[in-house]
Amino acid sequence: MARDLNTEYQDTENRLYAYDFDYIHRNYMIKALSCYFRPGNVLEMGCYHGEFTKKLQPFFQDITVIEGSSDLIDIARKNVGGNVDFILSRFEEAAPAKRFDNIFLVHTLEHLSDPQLVLKKIREWLTPSGRLFIVVPNANAASRQIAVNMGLIDFNAAVTEGEKNHGHRVTYSLDTLEHEALQAGFQVEQRGGILFKPLANFQFDSAYRAGIINDAFFDGCYKLGMKYPDLTASVFVVCTG
Repeated sequence: MARDLNTEYQDTENRLYAYDFDYIHRNYMIKALSCYFRPGNVLEMGCYHGEFTKKLQPFFQDITVIEGSSDLIDIARKNVGGNVDFILSRFEEAAPAKRFDNIFLVHTLEHLSDPQLVLKKIREWLTPSGRLFIVVPNANAASRQIAVNMGLIDFNAAVTEGEKNHGHRVTYSLDTLEHEALQAGFQVEQRGGILFKPLANFQFDSAYRAGIINDAFFDGCYKLGMKYPDLTASVFVVCTG
């Protein structure tokens, strides 16, 4: 069945596509990854509303985005301003005219119907010294393991109904993410986790809005995630071709 990328990102009755937690989380993604950025240009694959794109703008002047949803491109273009080129295409069919020094798949790989096909195409789009940054939600996040033990999720790597409705095809852990990259022919230079996650997204949102937790709490979760990457909200690999 053909996928409608203009509907997969929309909120459903039981699950938001993006929580306040997700926007805070992106700040820590940049904090964890920026030391590995290469000088030069950027390709971001998938942009949602352009929030992560905006976080890349202070680091890069030349940014290209490939996005399969025309609705999301319209939203993101308004949010990010003028120095971003948008390409409307499914990744499997994309053919960018240049190579890139940095390519980002941020909470995107888990949506792909054929990740190996896309990853192998990406290898051809990297410059010889370029790096691929992959960040995915973590199957072994502490909050998710709690949900499994509560009987709310069948097992850590399960794709829940809400995730499936938003286009998720797989739930990665750090080892399966690294394996996916290696199978596509990449070398994994760095691996890790971002932001220790003891609460579900909606619980983080409620506690933050109520003042029960604050920015210092998130900083503490970030530092703890560096010690316990397997229990974090997201896991990442930094790869070369």
